[in-house]
Amino acid sequence: MVRILVAGIGNIFLGDDGFGPEVVRRIPADTPGTRVMDYGIRGMHLAYDLLDGWDALVLVDAVPGAGEPGAVRVFEADTATRGPAGIDAHAMDPAAVFASLEALGGQAPPTVVVGCQVAAVEEGLGLSPAVAAAVGPAVDAVRRTVRRLRAQAPPAGAAVAGDEG
Repeated sequence: MVRILVAGIGNIFLGDDGFGPEVVRRIPADTPGTRVMDYGIRGMHLAYDLLDGWDALVLVDAVPGAGEPGAVRVFEADTATRGPAGIDAHAMDPAAVFASLEALGGQAPPTVVVGCQVAAVEEGLGLSPAVAAAVGPAVDAVRRTVRRLRAQAPPAGAAVAGDEG
């Protein structure tokens, strides 16, 4: 069975940065082989969990940029760019998570980001109206992404052609 980790990341106390946790809160966690979890700002926790040999990772996060607030994008993550290995157990920077994972002896699985363009990342609870309206479409995007990854990924530990011995 293909194992996929769906990780909501972000700080709920910084407005639209709470997008990832809000999306994963609305995803049913009943798909066999799929674990849905709100990591919030616990980057080291995510790095340690990635040591469990997942076939794919779906990160759900707020993304900055020049786009329209509330726009949902699905894209492959750059797991090769490294930040400093996670010294702060209560910070969430995907590059630092991947660096920490590597420092722990692990390797990042194929990773897809389901991201939403933020409107405001300032102190305060709650999403802006544009980002709140994007939660439902993001849930649908996560479901489609999980189905696609499940269809294309060999299960962890499966022999790869030319790798039999």
